[in-house]
Amino acid sequence: MSCFQASEKLISELGRVAVVMGGNSAEREVSLKSGKEVLRGLKAAGVDAFELDFHGDAQLFIQTLIAEHSFDRVFLALHGRGGEDGTLQGLLDILEIPYTGSGVVGSALAMDKTRSKYLWKGMNLPTPQFAYVEELKPEMVTQLVSLIGFPLAVKPSREGSSIGVFKVNNQTQLEAAISAALKMDEQVLLEHWVEGSEYTVGILDGKPLPIIGLKTDHVFYDYEAKYESESTQYLLPSGLNAEEEQSVGNLAERAFTALGCTGWGRVDVMRDSKGRFWLLEVNTIPGMTDHSLVPMAAKAAGLSFEELVVTILTQTLKQ
Repeated sequence: MSCFQASEKLISELGRVAVVMGGNSAEREVSLKSGKEVLRGLKAAGVDAFELDFHGDAQLFIQTLIAEHSFDRVFLALHGRGGEDGTLQGLLDILEIPYTGSGVVGSALAMDKTRSKYLWKGMNLPTPQFAYVEELKPEMVTQLVSLIGFPLAVKPSREGSSIGVFKVNNQTQLEAAISAALKMDEQVLLEHWVEGSEYTVGILDGKPLPIIGLKTDHVFYDYEAKYESESTQYLLPSGLNAEEEQSVGNLAERAFTALGCTGWGRVDVMRDSKGRFWLLEVNTIPGMTDHSLVPMAAKAAGLSFEELVVTILTQTLKQ
C-alpha cells in the first residue's frame, strides 16, 4: 500500500520543519511518543522534518531553531505546561517562526480549565457547575460543595491527560484529592461529575471531525485508559444519530472558537442521563500516539495519518 506523498511544490513551500516534542511537564513521555509519530508521518510524506526535544532551555532552543538549522516552521507536539499553554507560542511569535495549532491566547485559555469554563458560562455554552480553590480551607470547601454536590471531579486547572484528576464522593475523599491536586497546580477546579457517556470531537481546519464515543472499565477516561489500556473502546461511529452528531459537532466548534483556538485540536464532551451535552475541556495539542483520538477521527474522515500531519502543518503557510 503506497503512502501519501506531499507534492514537490508543497514540500518546497514547507521547507525545513522542526517537530518539537518532549518538554519538562508531567506529559513529557506522551509528548515524545506523539512527536516521534508526527516526525515519522511527515518524513514518510516527503517533508524535510527533524526531531527537536525541548527541555525547557529557551536560549538553547532559540539557538537550535535559528542558528544551527534555520528551521522554516515548527510542528508543535508538546503537551502540557510550557508547550501547550501559550509560552512557547509566544516565543515563536517573537522569532517570527510559524507553528501549528492555536496562538498564545487560545493556547493559554484552553490550558486553563477554570478560565475556559468561565468564558463558556459567559457565552451560555453548557458546562458542568464548578468552582475553584487555591488552598485547602475545609469550611470554604464545604460551602462550595453545597452548591455543586457530590459526586464531583477534582482537577488541577492546568494539567492535561487526566493527570491529577479524582472522582470524589464524600468530604474525606475531597480534602485528600484537593491536597494532592494542589501539589500539581496552585489552582484546583471542582466540577460537578456528569454521569453518562463521554464523547470527543477532533477539530481540523476549524471544523469538526467524526465524533468518537468512549467506553472504559475505569472510573473515567483517565491517563491509563488514554495511553496504556487495551480495554478502552472507541465507538466510531459514535452511536449518536445524525441530528445529535451535528449538534455536538456544532457545540464543539463553538467551544473551540470561543477560546480563540485555531487550526486543530480536540473538544471533550459528556452526555448526561437526560440526553444533555456538557463541555469539559479543549485540548489544543492532542495526543498523536497509536492510542490517540484525532488520528482515529481523521481516518474515519478518509485521511491517513500522513495526510493528517501534512494538513495540520500546511495551516502554518497561512500565518
